[in-house]
Amino acid sequence: MEAFGLLLHGFAVLLTWKTLVLMMVGLVLGIFVGVLPGLGGPNGVAILLPLTFTMDPTSAIVMLSCIYWGALFGGAITSILFNIPGEAWSVATTFDGYPMAQQGRAAEALTAAFTSSFIGSLVAVLLITFLAPMISSFALKFGPPEFFAVYLLTFCSFVGLGREAKHKTVISMSLGLLLAGVGMDTVSGNLRMTFGSADLLRGINFLVAVIGLFGISEILLTMEERLALRGHAASISLRVVLGVWRDLPKYWVTLLRSSFIGCWLGITPGGAIAASFMGYNLAKRFAEEPESFGKGRIEGVFAPETAAHASGTSALLPMLALGIPGSGTAAILLGGLMVWGLNPGPLLFVEHKDFVWGLIASMYLGNVVGLVLVLTTVPIFASILRVPFAAVAPMIVVSCAIGAYAIQNAMFDIWLMLGFGIVGYVFKKIGIPLAPFTLALVLGNRAEDAFRLSMIGSGGDLKVFWSNGLVGSITTLAILLLFWPVFDRLRAKVAMR
Repeated sequence: MEAFGLLLHGFAVLLTWKTLVLMMVGLVLGIFVGVLPGLGGPNGVAILLPLTFTMDPTSAIVMLSCIYWGALFGGAITSILFNIPGEAWSVATTFDGYPMAQQGRAAEALTAAFTSSFIGSLVAVLLITFLAPMISSFALKFGPPEFFAVYLLTFCSFVGLGREAKHKTVISMSLGLLLAGVGMDTVSGNLRMTFGSADLLRGINFLVAVIGLFGISEILLTMEERLALRGHAASISLRVVLGVWRDLPKYWVTLLRSSFIGCWLGITPGGAIAASFMGYNLAKRFAEEPESFGKGRIEGVFAPETAAHASGTSALLPMLALGIPGSGTAAILLGGLMVWGLNPGPLLFVEHKDFVWGLIASMYLGNVVGLVLVLTTVPIFASILRVPFAAVAPMIVVSCAIGAYAIQNAMFDIWLMLGFGIVGYVFKKIGIPLAPFTLALVLGNRAEDAFRLSMIGSGGDLKVFWSNGLVGSITTLAILLLFWPVFDRLRAKVAMR
């Protein structure tokens, strides 16, 4: 009942003109970055994060989360109208969304995409509402060993359950952990890997790194690909919207299954990309006419969009409740919370109840407002794609540079941002994932501090990570997830005999 009261209080706080304006601005910016190829949710949040530093934490996180919701909605517009995924997880949407647009059913496809996005996000927010307080109830049981075990679980699950090649994930994560150690050691006070540079004494700023990794690298890739944007016009009428909504009950199994898949892969680090493809493939597998998929079937839009948005939203659950992000965007939001002096994790629900429930309330309200907004502004955002990329790219680069400089007023950070932009470009060209790198860069120091404090407290005895049922079960689960591909391979060999 206390949680329900706090949620109602969160709605009351949000229903002010100031917060609603910030929500609308965030949604519009989010749709904009979702529509433009080369940007998207993580990039938009990373680039615009410095703009929120003068706000109070609640207003800032509401605006950033709305940028995220808007980007989730906006990614479908390019997929359906232009056959260009605005987001990586929108690839599966092109399979049936673009054929529908070619058949003159663009409005129907867009309505299906936006509606299923709303449903997937709503299911995930309900999950966060009911599960986050239960997870945070363990707050008083967490000490340094338990926190390190949770961080270890995150790192191991990225390796064991991630869809990327395992060696590439390990390389990416190792480099992130290495760079997280640059600067002054928080335990001993020693300097590490500064190479005599005064600028590196404070370490590598996480925000500077993600602006370069996501924003600059995508600009470089888009310049290389020289995208030519040609697509179909679209305007959504009330008749089309009501027609799609009337048919929703026919697809309740697909919507429910995709929501479940998305929530599971959001909480674990499977990610929205894997969720969208899994949702699409399962919808096709269990359909009565699987051969109709890929030819303009509306169910082929419902399934991937529901799964992707459920995954993208539910990734915030482990970030809020345990302090471990379930996606790249959640990792960037985690960094933002730390900048504002808020430490995501079990104690967040104890020490900052009003903030957490205000954020959860903004998820409900942001999704409702976002659905209405995208349904009414599709023609406007679709026309943005006809602006030459040569005119848009310089503005994005300047925004990135201003954001990087504003963090610490240091010219060195702009050069560092450009360096990370090149690193991100190279990583994407050779197929090394950025999410593990970002995760390790954010959590590296915290994981190291928790490990060292655990070792100091136990006198160097590793048995401390099995000293009680809670830490022992988390550590054991982490090791099992790390070697999960090995177990899966052995099980497959046994099944073949």
